[in-house]
Amino acid sequence: MNQELLEKCKNADLLKEVAKGKEVVWINENLEKTEDAMAKINITMADIDDAEARLARFAPFLMKKFPETIPTNGLIESPLTYIPNMQKKLEEHYDTKIPGKMFLKQDSHLAISGSVKARGGIYEVLKHAEDLALEHGMLRKDDDYSVFASDEFKEFFSKFKIQVGSTGNLGMSIGIMSAALGFHVIVHMSADAKQWKKDLLREKGVTVIEYGADYSCAVQKGRELAAGDPMRYFIDDENSVDLFLGYAVAARRLKAQLAGLSVPVDAEHPLIVHIPCGVGGAPGGICFGLKQEFGDAAHVYFAEPVEAPCMLLGLASGLQNAICVQDIGLTGRTAADGLAISRPSGFVGETVKAIVSGGFTVSDERLFNDLHALHETERLFVEPSACAGFAGAVELSKMTDYLESSGLGAHWENAAHIVWATGGALVPEGEREKYLAN
Repeated sequence: MNQELLEKCKNADLLKEVAKGKEVVWINENLEKTEDAMAKINITMADIDDAEARLARFAPFLMKKFPETIPTNGLIESPLTYIPNMQKKLEEHYDTKIPGKMFLKQDSHLAISGSVKARGGIYEVLKHAEDLALEHGMLRKDDDYSVFASDEFKEFFSKFKIQVGSTGNLGMSIGIMSAALGFHVIVHMSADAKQWKKDLLREKGVTVIEYGADYSCAVQKGRELAAGDPMRYFIDDENSVDLFLGYAVAARRLKAQLAGLSVPVDAEHPLIVHIPCGVGGAPGGICFGLKQEFGDAAHVYFAEPVEAPCMLLGLASGLQNAICVQDIGLTGRTAADGLAISRPSGFVGETVKAIVSGGFTVSDERLFNDLHALHETERLFVEPSACAGFAGAVELSKMTDYLESSGLGAHWENAAHIVWATGGALVPEGEREKYLAN
């Protein structure tokens, strides 16, 4: 452990507890009014509008290539499910009252790749495909985008390569969509990636390169191999604005779902959102979108494993990606493979540092406890990393001083808690049985 570095950090006392692998809650002392914070961010609502319009243009292609998107008219979207039985189980198990209503945002069941990465990952692949087609005169924006499913387009895209580094789910979304379009796609997988994810990608025609090291190594190798080659495109999970915008679109769709369920969101009815966090792209993009849509009524918390809390470490210390979990003596290893990240995205950290309300860490044991509870009470299965958010609703409800000082306490009874389930639908039956037997 770099004790000298730790002593110099902001929130040093809290980070010393983090360094012990303990479950902690961090409240962001740099949180600003949404309007003030957004004025300092170069990404705008217009950028989200542009991303949403692009996804709508691709809907005919998605319905043609992936029939499972037909029920949603070519949109890749997930259910918002009320889970009162799970809420009650959490109250009993953790001996606390969780006021308000609890919902599960089932990005675990998004079409095509079965995880939240189907938002950002698939969006960036589609944007790159559109850019290439427009650049080479094969497409106009008012064309029927089902042409992307044609042999002509597939042959065209076969000349190009797409590369990405991943612990699993991002590689799945990018690999599946890139291969469907005809790209030669290479996924650089870290040591944490599950074997079944690598096997599935290879079945889809994706080249998978395995590394014995962590996520940062896989990303760096992919970045190096793609550098300087105009025919290669590297999707950079640490720095991509396109990935970020693909995730941000989720907030607008969530707004419509909440309205459809007659769930109000305003100062007196706060929206409390708990999102599992790895390098930061998906939770950061969703957080940004939520604050754009709901302003100060949205309160977003990131959830991370006790051994890999890279975003909490970067934000709480103020060092962003200039610090990694190994610097404070943690391993970066966790059963939550999608969250096994040692160093956060500096781009995301800088973008969300004044809009995310806080974060918390979760033990692997707790992930499996909550996985079991969700399956038992609601008959829903998600992978371990997708269960990280449940701890937020429990721990925040215990923090009476914070709730009072933040103004949330007066309206906590009216809160809508959303736990963002980030993956699980594609987990093979044998793997599910192992998780449930853990």
